[in-house]
Amino acid sequence: MTIDVGLRLAPRGAVLRTHSIAVWLVAAVVLVLALVLRWVIPFNVDVSWWLIVGERVLDGQRLYVDILETNPPMAGVVYFVAVVIARAIHVRPEVVTDALVFALIALSLGTTWRMLRTRPAAAPLTVWALALLTILPMYDFGQREHLALIALLPALAVYVLRADREKVSLAAVLIAGVSAAVTMSFKPYFALAVGACILAAALHARQWRVLFAGENWLAAALVAAYGAWLVVAFPDYFTLIYPMVRDVYLLLTAPYVALLVSGAMTLSIACALAVLALQRGRKLDAVLVVLLAAGFGFAVAFVVQRKGWGYHAYPMVALPLMALGYAIATMDRQASRWRTWRFGASAIAAMIFANACVWFNASVDVRDIEAAVARLGPHPKILMLSGAATLGHPMVRDLEGTWVSRQEALLIREIVRRARINTTFDAATSAQLDAHVARERDGLVEDFRKLPPDVILVDNRDSDWSAWAQGDPELSALLKPYVLTQTIRGVDILRRAAP
Repeated sequence: MTIDVGLRLAPRGAVLRTHSIAVWLVAAVVLVLALVLRWVIPFNVDVSWWLIVGERVLDGQRLYVDILETNPPMAGVVYFVAVVIARAIHVRPEVVTDALVFALIALSLGTTWRMLRTRPAAAPLTVWALALLTILPMYDFGQREHLALIALLPALAVYVLRADREKVSLAAVLIAGVSAAVTMSFKPYFALAVGACILAAALHARQWRVLFAGENWLAAALVAAYGAWLVVAFPDYFTLIYPMVRDVYLLLTAPYVALLVSGAMTLSIACALAVLALQRGRKLDAVLVVLLAAGFGFAVAFVVQRKGWGYHAYPMVALPLMALGYAIATMDRQASRWRTWRFGASAIAAMIFANACVWFNASVDVRDIEAAVARLGPHPKILMLSGAATLGHPMVRDLEGTWVSRQEALLIREIVRRARINTTFDAATSAQLDAHVARERDGLVEDFRKLPPDVILVDNRDSDWSAWAQGDPELSALLKPYVLTQTIRGVDILRRAAP
């Protein structure tokens, strides 16, 4: 009898070992592909700028005074750490940044898997999540939304446990509280996703006390402490940056209709509908409830921000895709034609994944402009007259140059100029906008005088930066020593003439 049982169990053990090996092989393939993409895809514009911010802060400049940035400090923590490590080991910060993000993904997925390892399809879900975190972001790898989702995963695991009324250890409570707090500290909008998860977990568990679980109190306390620290440590953020964001930055909006019918929103909704179709009347698993709730919360945040930028949409696409993968892996094999449904759902998931990769790989190709600047000399000091950050970043770092300006791009004038095309402002508001534009212009002149650039990029593609600069007596005088070397696709490349 014992021998018979052993013989019957042996094949099952072999199957489990084969399955485990297959999972590890797929994970290895995903990682190799992700690493290749980091080598092939250009470095993200905003991540490149934040590395400059980190370097300047470490060199003694003051954030929000000497460096103008609209985001709170949490947005730059990972990049600051990358710069510190890069300087210590003498490696390019870009390489360290990518490595650090991969390490954070490993830590987040490892923690999440440990909490949910007894769940059905835990291993396939982890590999699928690995692909969604390392490959799907494409050009937006390392952006704030990407980092926020990486940080949130352990909290989502705890919300799943709460939804199923399972016991949550003190360690898990602490991890989830920190996880949710870090996510919300990137942007206040992300509280919509955290709140949606907590509410969904409470509804699924039919226990309102889930709303008042320990991790929620901890997250709220940490966010409040972060806000208090921000007020004390960075008062200039509230006196200099916030008024500009309130008066100018919020003018940069896309129509709600355009956001609701955008490609990213369509992909997100398609994933959610596919999940519901696979359930076919069955009660949603707690994992699906939490993932879909988080995706919905991030979708609301995408609409509320009203920018429509690709990286803003990343979490609202990645989370429903994660749910779809889990739904496919846990399909009811007793249902009729389940193989057909599984094949069809897998094909849909693959198509959505491929389309999303294209969506998140949108970048501006300025290699011809970069090559022209490189021919003017090594390590150029670059100043840009443009509201398009993609024109100067990551070009300046690729050329190992120096960015002259205190900000990523001259966004204030560009936003105000565009807003005035379709909107008429009253006298008081118009004067307020003019004051912001004048302050940005004064900072530009000050930066120009403090560190005269070797190269100036003047963007006339969709705006009138040349005419604006020539119409300003002070800027016009500063530009006199510069000669036009080439114009590429509406961008004038000026270099300082030899004395």
